Amino acid sequence: MSAPSLTPSTTGNARHSPPAAAGPVPPGGRARFAKSLRRNLTAHGFLIGAVLCFAFFSWYPMVREFLLAFQKTESGQSTWVGFDNLVTVVNDPAFWQAWRNTLLFTVLALVFGFVVPFVVALVINEFHHGQGYLRLLVYLPVMLPPVASVLLFKYLYDPGYGLLNELFRFLHLPEQQWLQDPDLSMLSVVIASTWMNMGGAALIYLAALQSIPGELYEAAELDGAGLFRKIWHVTIPQTRLILSLMLLMQVIATMQVFVEPFLLTGGAGPEGSTTTVVYLIYQYAFNFNNYGAAAALGLLLLVLLAGFSAAYVKLSRAEDE
Repeated sequence: MSAPSLTPSTTGNARHSPPAAAGPVPPGGRARFAKSLRRNLTAHGFLIGAVLCFAFFSWYPMVREFLLAFQKTESGQSTWVGFDNLVTVVNDPAFWQAWRNTLLFTVLALVFGFVVPFVVALVINEFHHGQGYLRLLVYLPVMLPPVASVLLFKYLYDPGYGLLNELFRFLHLPEQQWLQDPDLSMLSVVIASTWMNMGGAALIYLAALQSIPGELYEAAELDGAGLFRKIWHVTIPQTRLILSLMLLMQVIATMQVFVEPFLLTGGAGPEGSTTTVVYLIYQYAFNFNNYGAAAALGLLLLVLLAGFSAAYVKLSRAEDE
């Protein structure tokens, strides 16, 4: 048997020796750390700016509106009145008329503003040459200032020298009081609004159409499908997600219509036929100086649109499952 070694074991010393002290950070590592820190600070600086803008211009007005809906402001002093503002708004005879007009505008806008851009996109998609010029032509009304577009339609609708009545006289048809007739005023506003806003929707639909694989149309043609059957069985199912999203966005937008009736008919229109909910909010706030009632009506509109959006999303998820 060999004698035990008297020299210290290097393995045992290594096992029980204290850890070595960390050396200094190399200059290259410090430079990379400083560069990363500056980059992150810059990104967070831009992010903080955006958050502050949203907080000041979007979130704070929403919170302020919620508080004003339950307050009454006189001589700069606000007092809590509970649901008195809601009672005042609901008991106003113009309240129900404004809701009827808003719903009528929404329905007509869906008939024209939802269908027409989709048809325009289908037509443009069939052209293999000059699509860029057609896209520019369709989107041009969106680039015009709303006031300029409204003044153009006021000229078209003028009962004396308007272009539409000139066309009716040429065709030996009876002239119409487009903006002065309570039965035609809302339809006239919808036509103007559709022309002003359909360009963006048409381009979105066109992008969705161009993403559909051509093999699906070829298979439909082999099965003997005509134009309408291809649209019904191929185009609409393939663009269902975009159609659903645009439907939701259009309902929300049309329920808040203000610019077109305000500039075309002065807001109320003949016999109040174009008074909308948002215009009634405008009247409460700036004509009657009743900011509490304006905020209460705005809160009702917010709750209605939020409920509609939640129900729509839930139904869409149920269909997908």
